[in-house]
Formats: sequence, C-alpha cells, structure tokens
Amino acid sequence: MNSRIKKIRKTIFNREHHRYRQEIDPAVFTKFTESLAAEGLSDVQRAARRLVTVFRMEKPVVFADEKIAFMRTVQIIPEIFTPDEWKKIKETNRVHELGEVCNICPDYGFTIGTGLEARRKEVIEGLGNCVDSGKKEFLQAVLESIDAVLELTERYAKEAEAVGNREIAAILTRVPRYDARTFHEALQSFRILHYALWASHNYHNTVGRFDQYMFPFLKADLESGRLNYDEAFELLEEFFISFNKDSNLYPGIQQGDNGQSMVLGGVDEDGNDVFNLLSEMCLHASRELKLIDPKINLRVHKGTKLEIYEMATELTREGLGFPQYSNDDVVIPGLTAKGYSLKDARNYVVAACWEFIIPGLGMDVPNIAALSFPKVLDRCLHEKLSGCLSFEDFMSSMETEIKAECARLAEDTKNLWIAPSPFMSVLMDGCIEKATDISKGAKYNNYGIHGTGLSTAVDSLAAIKKVVFRDRSVSAEKLIKAVDADFKGYDELLAMLRYEAPKMGNDDDDADGIAIRLLDIFADALEGKKNDRGGCFRAGTGSAMYYLWHADEIGASPDGRRQGEPFGANYSPSLFVRCKGPISVIKSFTKPNLERIPNGGPLTMEFDGTLFTGDESTGKVALLVKSLMDMGGQQLQLNVVSRERLLEAQKHPESYRNVIVRVWGWSAYFVELDRKYQDHVIKRQEYSI
Repeated sequence: MNSRIKKIRKTIFNREHHRYRQEIDPAVFTKFTESLAAEGLSDVQRAARRLVTVFRMEKPVVFADEKIAFMRTVQIIPEIFTPDEWKKIKETNRVHELGEVCNICPDYGFTIGTGLEARRKEVIEGLGNCVDSGKKEFLQAVLESIDAVLELTERYAKEAEAVGNREIAAILTRVPRYDARTFHEALQSFRILHYALWASHNYHNTVGRFDQYMFPFLKADLESGRLNYDEAFELLEEFFISFNKDSNLYPGIQQGDNGQSMVLGGVDEDGNDVFNLLSEMCLHASRELKLIDPKINLRVHKGTKLEIYEMATELTREGLGFPQYSNDDVVIPGLTAKGYSLKDARNYVVAACWEFIIPGLGMDVPNIAALSFPKVLDRCLHEKLSGCLSFEDFMSSMETEIKAECARLAEDTKNLWIAPSPFMSVLMDGCIEKATDISKGAKYNNYGIHGTGLSTAVDSLAAIKKVVFRDRSVSAEKLIKAVDADFKGYDELLAMLRYEAPKMGNDDDDADGIAIRLLDIFADALEGKKNDRGGCFRAGTGSAMYYLWHADEIGASPDGRRQGEPFGANYSPSLFVRCKGPISVIKSFTKPNLERIPNGGPLTMEFDGTLFTGDESTGKVALLVKSLMDMGGQQLQLNVVSRERLLEAQKHPESYRNVIVRVWGWSAYFVELDRKYQDHVIKRQEYSI
C-alpha cells in the first residue's frame, strides 16, 4: 500500500469525508413525496423523478489526487409514496422488506462495455416504435434516469477540472456515457453505475463476478504497457476503498449489512476454471486494506488448486471474516435441478449474504421467508409427543408440520409488490427491449426460504429419540414439563440433555441422520410449488438475523437450550455443543444432500486467533477448507476470533475500531454492532486444528 492509498484509506476509515455531507431539512423530502402524490404520477414516473431530484441536489466532491471519484453528499433518499399511500399498498399486497428492488445482481459488464449513450439510443428507438402507453411511460422514465446520471457525471467532470484533477475530468467525459476503453475507465464507470443504484433507493446491490467482466480491461492495459502491475494494483485498492465511502448510509439490519458482495473464481459457461490475475489481485488488495467492503466470495471446485485456498486463507488469518466459499460442484447441479440453464447456473453469484442468484437475468427474492425448525418441533412437542408410540410416529408429525408450514409460507408470498426501478432496468437483460421494469420480473423469479435453527431441532430430536423412546429414562410428560419450566428444578436432566445427548457436529450418525431427513423433508415440502410470478421455491440453510428472532419465539428446547438463548447462525452447531473438533463438524455437515438445498447457507465456523502462528497453520486451514469442499460442502465462512479480545472491545470500543467479525453473511466492525449480535459472536464455538 503506497502513501497515497494509505492517506485515502485513513480519510475514509476516520470518516473525515463526512464533513462534505449535506444537512438537509427532512421536511424538504416530505414535501417532495407529497408533490408526487399531488401530481398523480405513476409509480415508475415517481421512481425516475426521485433519481433526477436527488442527483440535482448532489454537490460534486472531487479531490485533486484521487483516481476514483463520486461520493454521496445527500444522506436521505426520499420515499416516493406518502404514509397513506403505503398503507393502501400494504392492504392488498405483500411488501417485502422496504418494498424496493434489492438483493439482485445487475449486469455491470455489459453497460460498462457499451456505455449509457448506446442504451439511451435503444430507449429512444423503443419510444419511437412503441404504441403501448404503459411501455412508453416506462421507457420515458428510463430515459430520464439515464440523463440524470449523465448530467451529474458532467458536473463531476467540471468539478474535477476546477480542482485541477484533469485525469478524472478526462475520464468522466468518457464514462459512463461511452464504452470504457481502459481498466481505469472501467473501474470509474462501475463506481458511477453502482452509486446510481443506491441513489435510486435500490439496496444490497451486489458486485457480481468482478474478476470476469473487468479482467479484459486489465489484461489489455498490461499487455499494451498502458499500466504496469503496481499502477493497476493501486487503482484496484482505491476502487476497493470507494465501496466504503457511503456504506454507512446504506439500509441494512446493522452497519456492514449492505450487500456489496464480490465473487471471484469458479468455472465459466464451458466448465473451465477462470481464476485469473485479477482474482489474485483482489485477494491481495482485500488483505492489505483490511476493510469490510467489498466482501469477497470465492467460488471453488474440485479442480481449484490448494495454493488458491492458501491465498484466501491469508484473508481469514487477518480476521476479515471472508472470503466466503461456495462450491461449484454442489451449487451448479442444485440450480439446474431447479430449472436454471446450465450456462446460467455456471455464471451464478451470491446475493447480499450467500444466496445464489444469476447476474442480469434474475429477479429472484432469495430471502422472502424463513422456516423455523425449532418452532415446528416445539409445536409437535406440545401437541403430538405424548400420543406418539415411537420416534418414527413423532418424525411423521414433524414431516406433516413442516409441509404445512412451508405451504403457509408459500401462500404468504402471494401478491408481492415491488416498487419500479427504471435505472436498475438499464443494467438488466431484456428490460429495455421488452419495455418492462425489472420489478415486474425477469428470466428467473424464484423465491428462497431460509431454514433456521437446524442444529437445535436436530439435537432436540436426537435427545427425544434417546431419552423418551430408546432409553425410556424420561417420559414425554416430564420432558414437556421440564422444557416449559425452562429446566428450573430439572438440573440433572438439563445437564444430560445439554452435554451428553447426541449432537450434530460430532460425526454422530444418529444425529446427522436426523439432519439428513429434516432437510429432505424441507426440500420435498417446497418441490413443485410455484409462486405467483411463475418461479419456484428454493430451500436453504441460511438463517440471516432469524437466529435471534426465531429463538425469541419459543421457550426452552429439548436439547437443553434455555429460554432466550439464540440458535446457531446459519448451518452450524448449536452454541453450547462440545464439538470434538473441526473435522467432526465437517463430517456432520457434509452428510446431507446439499444440492437439494440450493438457496444456500454457509457452514459457519470460528477459529481462535492464536491458531495462526505461522505458515504451517495457514496451510492446515487451507487444507481443511479444501477438504470440506471436496467432501461435498456447499458453503463455508470462517471467523478468526479471540473471546478475550472481543470482551475487551465491548469494554473499550474506542480502542478496537478496526476489529472485524463475520456476523451471519457479512462482515462488520465489531464495535458498531448492537450488543445482542456482539454477544452471539462471542458465544460461538471456537475450534483449533
């Protein structure tokens, strides 16, 4: 990292750039929203008007020595509907999250390679040929959105000239209006397009296969001598820093939950490995900068070399909480089984956290709902257990309830309403040609349902099988009373259930067999179901924030979990399980057929920071990760944590601002998390090799 990059990184990390943000009276935005209603504008007209208005309010900020420009100064993106209008929309529609297009992957590469002017001409041609008033209205909104982006870029170019940054001024006269010709132009074009999506109130805008669509620009510059390696790497590092300029203004559950996920490596549409020089440079830049964005996701397969795992493990060693790994050998067959073409499946990326989506072609909603396995079990425990003559009877009741719950969740997704996004439509395949906003759908319109608390449910079922049906040491009635009492007065039973009963994560075939069966039931329950956009439903093992929310919906559970204790995050052992070690965890969590669970959900493991004492340990962790993938693991994310250090960080946050942890599918600065999320990270299992 050279001195210029160090200076820029320090400026952003210390938030010195926040002084350029405008303090605008919120009443201004309220009046704007009310004016849209008063004019009687359509949804798509309002969306375009918002982007135009926000960009006109922006004040270009360019520094004399920067090479990647654009920095947000308007802190609030206004609503396009009044509270009363939102109320009416929600009365007859399902509104997911903020009701905006989100958590999808645009096709940045196409627009970077063609330029907005070419897209603009397509829109104008479409307007000339279109007779449908609704389609004309959409195309006009797209035209206004493109013009808003180009107008702001022109103002930035003038500001760059005014501060003496002629290099940026020249680049901004070229991109994103026209096709990028160099690596520098391509990076700057991406920055503007990505920035415009956030200003459109779209969020969790992922980066996609960055090393694939950007590599041709890098390769051409290096081969022509326009750039040398060091110059290209400097541009890349500054580009990475730019992701952190505005990220605290992006919507998410917590700071850091912003969806800026970058995918590296994997195979191409012909099945050939495509990890390249830019992939490697991205890993090195991320390791050197030690920032939470962009979040690195590495696609791997059986042909991935160990040295690539070792490069990636260096990021884990630095405590970044990424890369997150995804296994092409499991993901691609899982997606094709759900109707994705082989070509598209091979081009998959991850959404904001881990869910699998297709860039440019997918309007999937991969987090539309979540099934709580422990909640289903709790219902069966209280309503069915006493009447069951065998464990098989009880599992049959679980299957019935899971299927009923999945049917209810699927039904609840009907009439999904999403606000239009004319500028996002520019970056998605076919929208301009069909004159249809991306909010109406795309080639793929599938929904993902998380499966939460799996290990809690598995461990509870394993305990019931052992103590109620096999050993007959505890009656169903006594177990139910103990659970309802939160095990108060049942200390011996609590200790036995918590620490002696079979647990998922210890390579116990009895417990792991239950996990296999539960996930198969989950997949079967969604098989053949269609949403009202014509898409399918995908089961997943991710939890998102539900590991806290769903845990609060029930009391204690038969595995010895007390009331108020959270579930394990994602696809991981319960928090209090005494695991034999990482190998036993890997063996347990690779036994299910994860191709049937193609919504994703990473095995989440924590390692003590003292593990990395030398190159040998790094190699061992890399080999462990490779072994997991070769054994059929679907996804993995690793944290390097020190319980003592995190406890100190809670006491003295000002001294630990740079401590990074993996939360559920994203990394964040530990001291910026709410206490409940901090506590969960501290309680997670720490492994050693």
